[in-house]
Amino acid sequence: MCLGLPGRVIAVEDGADEALVEVGGVRREVHVGLIDDGPVLPGEWVLIHVGFALSRIDEAEAAATLELLRQAGRAYEDELAALRGEST
Repeated sequence: MCLGLPGRVIAVEDGADEALVEVGGVRREVHVGLIDDGPVLPGEWVLIHVGFALSRIDEAEAAATLELLRQAGRAYEDELAALRGEST
């Protein structure tokens, strides 16, 4: 199962289409070039799917989604494992 995961942007280089994003304590490079309503900034939240940030979301939406994912259990844990590069 593939989920869209909320991630907090940690760092973005000027003019880059890649950002360092943290999801559940895991930091990964994510492509942010699909977000076309202005540059992605550190501290913002994005919805991530297979290494791409699909949209910008607010912190309340991110928190609510993360809580639902934690309640989902195994699917969320599988996605975090995939982010860490582990096989499940």
